[in-house]
Amino acid sequence: FEVDLYLNESACQTPLDRQYHEEIRKLEKAGGRKNYRIFTYTDHDRFTNLEELCQKVTDSDHEVPSYLAERMANVRRRRQDRRPVEPSSLKSKIITWEPSEEFIKNNHVINTPVQTMYIMGDLGPYGKLGNREYEHVLCTIKVDGNGVITVKPDFTGTKGPYRIELDGEKREVWEYTIENASAQVQPEEEEREQRMFRDLYGRHRDYLNGLVGSEFEMPLPGTLRLFVNGEIVSAQGYEYDNLYVHFFLELPEQWSSPPFQQLSGVTQTCTTKKVGWDKVAHFCYPFTVEMFYTLEDEGVFPYSLPQWPVLYFEVLSLDFWQRYRVEGYGSLVLPASPGSHVLTIPTWRPVELGTVAEMRRFFIGGSPELEDLTYVRVPSTFKGKRLSRFGFRTETTGSVTFRLHCLQQSKAFLESSALRQRMQSVLDRLGGFSQQSSVYNVLEAFQRARRRMQEARESLPQDLISPSASSM
Repeated sequence: FEVDLYLNESACQTPLDRQYHEEIRKLEKAGGRKNYRIFTYTDHDRFTNLEELCQKVTDSDHEVPSYLAERMANVRRRRQDRRPVEPSSLKSKIITWEPSEEFIKNNHVINTPVQTMYIMGDLGPYGKLGNREYEHVLCTIKVDGNGVITVKPDFTGTKGPYRIELDGEKREVWEYTIENASAQVQPEEEEREQRMFRDLYGRHRDYLNGLVGSEFEMPLPGTLRLFVNGEIVSAQGYEYDNLYVHFFLELPEQWSSPPFQQLSGVTQTCTTKKVGWDKVAHFCYPFTVEMFYTLEDEGVFPYSLPQWPVLYFEVLSLDFWQRYRVEGYGSLVLPASPGSHVLTIPTWRPVELGTVAEMRRFFIGGSPELEDLTYVRVPSTFKGKRLSRFGFRTETTGSVTFRLHCLQQSKAFLESSALRQRMQSVLDRLGGFSQQSSVYNVLEAFQRARRRMQEARESLPQDLISPSASSM
């Protein structure tokens, strides 16, 4: 059909049509076509097959296309001229307040540039070739912008040939196969292609390095840098309203922070909201902490695990008369593994016996407080072996939810991943924090079990411990 059309020069309208006209004239001079059955429609032909835009879900003749099908039919996934966008203009046009219809077509729908070629078959009877009604798609070849070639249907291979049954009086059946007749790539060409890809990837890596810049600092050897982007999400289950949280971070030995780093803070006062059975105060208070762990001497404690920073906090309430009350104390050990963590920490507060203390708390505010917040765990001033809290009365209050995003940076991570060698120092073992945290938990459980065993041993009579003494 196209040969008959483009043979007439007056029917040519576009430069591509004129190019087809010249090629058909050369073909006629060379003796005409050798094949009258198989031809192609390419991506820019005027008679490109449009069946992909009006595909039906059912075989009913009365099927009405849906709204989505009509909208998708207007989007032709064709190669577009993509001009590089300047970074300044990209930043200034993050949001398009008045998008045009063309802008919506190009951006609202997946618009991957695709070039398509249809291999057609003219299955008409002899003497009636060139009619559009006898044209059938034998194979579709698509090449997208990523260089992926899609052939549909697939190569025949060991399967049987594909069949096309015509509608008509004779009910003719055509069978055809699709084979990959491309020449095998020579080793030299394959090696040249690999070199070209390596060069392309290298340029892309240099381009990304240029975007990142050279200001990315690496910690010194033997140093671990820890970033924590945290958020105090909410507090729930407390007695009074208008809550706020005061918190600070304690750094153990061999930990430090930059001089400008603030290790404490206070949230805003938040009114609670009824959620289920609890009254919840949604703070959404963000904070950022940067810390450094420095290993002074690897030979002293070759198998010791570093103590992790602890976040202490107290929840307080403030009423209309500016009276504040302590609602609870709690502590949180920063996660040893990098990533995102959501932790809900229960709290408690000290109490006094009798109704006078509760009346004083209700009418004039104030309640028993801790002078040192580190008393929530082990006080920083404690130097003994046993810490007794006998006689210290507390009661359980609500809980506080934290969301922590932890990032870790150390040269030991690069060395352990590159060399895959045996971990010999503490910082090398920090390369696998999941293993480190599990070992830490196992050691803590072992210490607790050992203490319980010692306490049980001390409480037993001496004759049960040493039967030889009783026999004497």
